[in-house]
Amino acid sequence: MVKVLVKRHNSKVKLPEYKTSGSSGMDLMAFVDSPIKIAPNTLELVPTGLSIAIPEDLEIQIRPRSGLAVKSSVSVLNTPGTVDSDYRGELKIILFNHGNKDFIVNSNDRIAQMVLTPVIKMELEEVDQLPKTIRGSGGFGSTGK
Repeated sequence: MVKVLVKRHNSKVKLPEYKTSGSSGMDLMAFVDSPIKIAPNTLELVPTGLSIAIPEDLEIQIRPRSGLAVKSSVSVLNTPGTVDSDYRGELKIILFNHGNKDFIVNSNDRIAQMVLTPVIKMELEEVDQLPKTIRGSGGFGSTGK
């Protein structure tokens, strides 16, 4: 288990937690002064009231909640969102309403999940030619349906 430092911006902010022993993500909750309305086909930036500090070789990925997606057609827009180890600002979630009805976000609504993941840094080495593969430069849909 990795220790992650967390700061609540208000004493009323609830700390995320794993809901089951098998959960890979902690649910993040909205922390808003008044409800936020997300109209169909629009997005809103939803505050959580939390800031975190994670070790340099890790990142937090922000992912949608499947229940919110299937029941309300609401998802995290930039999935997965990345929280870098050197970011210290408030965690805010970009929610997008894919549905055809307004969606209301209230304080303490579970809006996303965060997953702690390792980061493997790469060193780029410029070459004139890349090694050949069977696929080659075949892209989108090149391997079939």
